[in-house]
Amino acid sequence: MSDDVTRDEDGVRRSVEHMAMMLADMGFPRMASRVLLTMMGAEESSLSAGDLAERLGVSAAAISGAVKYLMHLGFVVRDPVPGSRRDFYRLPAEPWYGVTIAKRSFYGQFSDEADKVIAAAGGEGTAAGERVADMRDFFRFVEDELGTALQRWQEQRMRQR
Repeated sequence: MSDDVTRDEDGVRRSVEHMAMMLADMGFPRMASRVLLTMMGAEESSLSAGDLAERLGVSAAAISGAVKYLMHLGFVVRDPVPGSRRDFYRLPAEPWYGVTIAKRSFYGQFSDEADKVIAAAGGEGTAAGERVADMRDFFRFVEDELGTALQRWQEQRMRQR
């Protein structure tokens, strides 16, 4: 950080908590939200569980569960410290893009499975078949549009660099 920039730590903490609450309202676990956004708002490239616990005013156990969840999703990477039991956690490059790419296949797999439900329900002419077909078509649409959006995002990033 350059010398002419003043960091408002209280402002960062308030915004982190507010954004974490917004993610939690959408179904993302609250502690995982707080950890992720704390890491995003940190100047350091990596933080230990102790650093995160101190910044969030929570126990190390709360941090442990949150980072495991975030690692599973691909939002956080663990870097062990050689000769120590201490680990540091960092964000991968372009975490939102990477997680979205990794999870994109879900939409196609879910749509394919919906075809089986439609067939088992008696086809699209049944009430259940029609509802499931509508869901399937929505997820196929999202998968196609997401692919286009991700490609456009990469093109935009290349122009910005």
